[in-house]
Amino acid sequence: MNKAVIQRMLATNNSISSLVLRIAGGIIFIAHGAQKLFGSFGGGGLAGTGQWMASIGLEPGYLMALAAGSAEFFGGIALLLGLLTRPAALALTVAMLVAIITVHLPNGLFISNNGYEFGLALLAISIALLFSGGGKFSLDRQLSHLIR
Repeated sequence: MNKAVIQRMLATNNSISSLVLRIAGGIIFIAHGAQKLFGSFGGGGLAGTGQWMASIGLEPGYLMALAAGSAEFFGGIALLLGLLTRPAALALTVAMLVAIITVHLPNGLFISNNGYEFGLALLAISIALLFSGGGKFSLDRQLSHLIR
């Protein structure tokens, strides 16, 4: 990978607002990913989540559970650290779009009806970080100074 691509990937603004989004989003995504991957917090783990995903037409279910769980868990860790924030946010944006379109959209807006309200909030966090980068207190910002 050339230097310009790496610099663009790590580029970020000097804002503190990205930190707020990274912490909130990172915690939520890590927890949801842990549910899918490890069965933590009452989740189904890969086997249970894979069976559920297959039942709603996301095949192969196990692979889809692995992909979604990995994007959420490892993407959430990346957000918390502010490390490779833009690529993590891109993966999380895709995961949230898939979740909203395949699961929640038919149920309307409100989370009380399993609607897309919560997924939309997480999508907004992901897209905001995709555009802004990790912000002032991120590892991306520290690494970008080393690569110049």
